[in-house]
Amino acid sequence: MKEIRNFCIIAHIDHGKSTLADRLLEYTGTISKRDMQDQVLDDMDLEKERGITIKSHAIQMDYKFNDTKYVLNLIDTPGHVDFSYEVSRSIAACEGALLIVDAAQGIQAQTISNLYLALEHDLTIIPILNKIDLPSAEPELVKDQIVDLLGCKREEIISASGKTGEGVMDILTAVVERIPSPKGSETEPLQALIFDSVFNSFRGIIAYYRIYNGSIKKGDKVKFVNTGMQYNADEIGVLRLKQEPRDKVMTGDVGYIISGIKEAREVKVGDTITNVADPCTDIIKGFEDVKPMVFAGIYPVDTEDFEELRKSMEKLQLNDASLTWEPESSAALGFGFRCGFLGMLHMEIVQERLEREFNMTVITTVPNVSYIAYKTDGTNVIVNNPSDLPDPGRIDYIEEPYIKANIITKSEFIGPVMSLCIEKRGQIVGQNYLTADRVELIFEMPLGEVVFDFFDRLKSISKGYASFDYHKTGMKASDLVKLDILLNAEPVDALSALIHRSNAHSFGKKICEKLKELIPRQQFEIPIQAAIGAKIIARETIRAIRKDVTAKCYGGDISRKRKLLEKQKEGKKKMKQVGSVEIPQSAFMAVLKLND
Repeated sequence: MKEIRNFCIIAHIDHGKSTLADRLLEYTGTISKRDMQDQVLDDMDLEKERGITIKSHAIQMDYKFNDTKYVLNLIDTPGHVDFSYEVSRSIAACEGALLIVDAAQGIQAQTISNLYLALEHDLTIIPILNKIDLPSAEPELVKDQIVDLLGCKREEIISASGKTGEGVMDILTAVVERIPSPKGSETEPLQALIFDSVFNSFRGIIAYYRIYNGSIKKGDKVKFVNTGMQYNADEIGVLRLKQEPRDKVMTGDVGYIISGIKEAREVKVGDTITNVADPCTDIIKGFEDVKPMVFAGIYPVDTEDFEELRKSMEKLQLNDASLTWEPESSAALGFGFRCGFLGMLHMEIVQERLEREFNMTVITTVPNVSYIAYKTDGTNVIVNNPSDLPDPGRIDYIEEPYIKANIITKSEFIGPVMSLCIEKRGQIVGQNYLTADRVELIFEMPLGEVVFDFFDRLKSISKGYASFDYHKTGMKASDLVKLDILLNAEPVDALSALIHRSNAHSFGKKICEKLKELIPRQQFEIPIQAAIGAKIIARETIRAIRKDVTAKCYGGDISRKRKLLEKQKEGKKKMKQVGSVEIPQSAFMAVLKLND
């Protein structure tokens, strides 16, 4: 155990975690030159295309230092705020963390929040200044920021470059010298924490774990404490570049177990594995429970694919434990699922993964957050969907979730960033100058306002220089109304939204205008209306496609033409009563991009 080191990499998005992980694998000889490729740990096409890490990945490396062979277990983590749940799981399985800061961009919002997560778990932090080979790098300035943030000595910061490989050997030495070896006892009963799981169509569900006490042997009968299920350890091993089977996995190690589990519900991330013959007395306290922030409906385009979609969601949930869902139905879209996501990027990724990995074409409804409606009789209802809202006459007041948003930007963009936050009903709580031209703005704002297009607009007004991080602070009473969209006098439940009264008029008008562009013209006239209760607040009309019925009349009396036009008018009226309006998928998604 003295030769084992478990550590993770934490940083803001795009500060070079995956590239540095590639160099560590290369310098320890874990991967041969022939197999080397960029982002070697990111195994999804989606991750390589977008250049972001979505899943945390564990890998074991061997490293020889002062004639002693060390085993290094590295867990690479995502940087985006939407995947902070993955980061919390990786941190729970480690003793140390490499904190990576980009020498050109300096400390960003996500760097700070991930660092706090690591400090809460008492991890040893090794600060690393990455990308020092860039011409725009300002190493001395960024070192000052790191010293201020961590309170460490300047000489403890390692300068490195994931691209050129400079400083990588210093990092490996620091991992061995500074990070403590795992604590635990070989003789105690088996106690292991599941921090991830994947689905394999041939082997069933494979669970990844970190052993805190005891050891696990091939063929042992093990028990998952939370679910109470028992299994045989058919195959166990460690996670190298490929899974390597072993006969025994020891205390402090990170490994995998295959036991022929077929049901997704049987494996819970954060569960404890123990031995049936000699069980442990207490379970391991892992990471926090996942709290979904954004809710949206996911529906199959073809209602017959509902069961297929359910199976796909179960398999996806194994790989992404932060996704929560429950069945629901909609008058406009049929049967589907109400899903909880950690943020907008998470929602986009889930939708894309369903399409790529499971060939499911889905429709996503307008995302919203979770509200609490307090009724006049003293009871309260949690509202995840606008259709769950009780009758307005029976509502006393509604509370909505608020967040504390930390935005770090260059001082020249303070004005536009502030006006964006105030437009989104934000209130400034604090303002700190980190350096002469970098400022941290702290806002209190409703989560519902951030869900739509906040992140994209923040990036565009700050020319990409603002970084954003948030956490939930609690609920506050708010003047919210339910906005319904009516097509041809029929409400479309998938487009309705809960919105603050002050924004309702402008939001309703924008939606009506957008839908007018996107819904194809029919043989009859279609009114598009936005309504609060019975009051119509905005309207647009899609004109009917008309045939010139008077074309065959040349000359003659006007009453002849009028008769034909009246006859056509009657036909259109009848058509309007029985006709249904087809809504394209783009119309459901357009609501998210109202300001484009």
